[in-house]
Amino acid sequence: MRPIKHPAPESEAIEIVAVRAFETADGSHTLWSDGDRAWASRAAAEAVGEGAADAYFLAARARLALGRIGERFPVIPRAVRALRWRPWLAGAIAGGAFLGGLLVDRIGGGQRINVLMPPVLALLAWNLVVYLLLAIRPCLRRAGDPLPGPWRRAIGRLATGLLQPRPGAELGVAAARLTSDWSRLSTALHGARAARILHLAAALLAAGVLAGFYLRGIALAYQANWESTFLAAGEVHRLLAITLAPGAALSGIPVPTAGEIEAIRAPGGENAARWLHLLGATVAAVVIFPRLVLALLAWLVECRRSTSLPIDFAEPYFDRLLRDYRGGPLRLRVVPYSYTLPPDAASGLERVVARALGGNTLLTIGPPVRYGDEDALPDAGTRSGSGDLVALFNATATPEREAHGAFLRTLGKHCGATGRVVALVDEGSFLARGREAARVEARRAAWRELCAPLRVGCVFADLATIATASSSGASSLGEAASALAGSLEGHR
Repeated sequence: MRPIKHPAPESEAIEIVAVRAFETADGSHTLWSDGDRAWASRAAAEAVGEGAADAYFLAARARLALGRIGERFPVIPRAVRALRWRPWLAGAIAGGAFLGGLLVDRIGGGQRINVLMPPVLALLAWNLVVYLLLAIRPCLRRAGDPLPGPWRRAIGRLATGLLQPRPGAELGVAAARLTSDWSRLSTALHGARAARILHLAAALLAAGVLAGFYLRGIALAYQANWESTFLAAGEVHRLLAITLAPGAALSGIPVPTAGEIEAIRAPGGENAARWLHLLGATVAAVVIFPRLVLALLAWLVECRRSTSLPIDFAEPYFDRLLRDYRGGPLRLRVVPYSYTLPPDAASGLERVVARALGGNTLLTIGPPVRYGDEDALPDAGTRSGSGDLVALFNATATPEREAHGAFLRTLGKHCGATGRVVALVDEGSFLARGREAARVEARRAAWRELCAPLRVGCVFADLATIATASSSGASSLGEAASALAGSLEGHR
């Protein structure tokens, strides 16, 4: 199945990602209970009303959930605030670039302008190289990559560098998952944002250099001349004719002739006004105007991306939430094999399924299939294309390829092309006999060895213990639910 991408605004997307990171990191549901999750979904459904778009429901749910989570665990809202973009950063960087340009002449000192202009030539050459790289970048980039690898990693670190979560605890895991998920989702957006800032900063740096020269030229008399060990006046004229051609075309001021250039060779000189005008027009034509255009284009891309970050609503987490919201139950049939499920184990099974797939799951437990009837499934109630199936086994049985394996293969034929089969092994009776840890692990390894060649997920659970409200039951419930959800969703 192809992922279903839904656009979401940046402000809503980061909240949705934050709540997903928190809820998925809290696999045991100890920090954020089933009641909290159900409340968030119910309150969001009431807020948006019936029939609202999926994106509106998820955004409302994330906003409500984040508010309650923040009351208990402020680190999660702090993480969201740390990852949000701060618009003033762009202004600070652009202002710093302009100020740096103003100070360039102060750093160099003096009132003499060398018409060969090595710093200006370097500035023009650098920008031309940048334009060339931008032109050939589509040829160098792999399909589907919004940015080259080094830039993507650098921007990811920039986006997540404001938050350093503490490792180990569930909250630390949630914060770390948030930074990782948000970095992947927003890489393209941060790429456009970084391009806008860099283009604008480059334009303002050049503008600051020119502004500094013109402002100081009001009070100071700049003299233009040149000197070179290797170049003659004719060669200097050809070089400047090429370099200053954009400025000459823009300003209408002709580039001085070779004779005029020879006349200002050091120690000679002349008033630098026309040279400053040619220099300013050239920098404006080659650097300032193109960079401003590129900044505008990057800003348009940034605006589009910031309002439509693609979130995959086909992910199991979102699919479960949306299924509950839409009211369409997920149908799951459990078929026991040579095993009559005790009532307490059946209650535990219901809790595992509700935790793994949501409370809106329609669970059906079929009659047990007798040993030896695995090929026919006469009483299983299954039919071709019936969807997901769970094969329920008793861990006291030794897994056999000819029996249990054949049963799994038969179920695979009945679940259809889009259905999935998962083996659920109830360890209640096996553990009740006081088995040593080594024997328990050996039995689990035997079941995994049976399921692996068939590409069937294998889940172990003490269903009778899970049915209780004890702390051990709660821990086992979280582990079994996560394993079941992962096994079913891993084949999506």
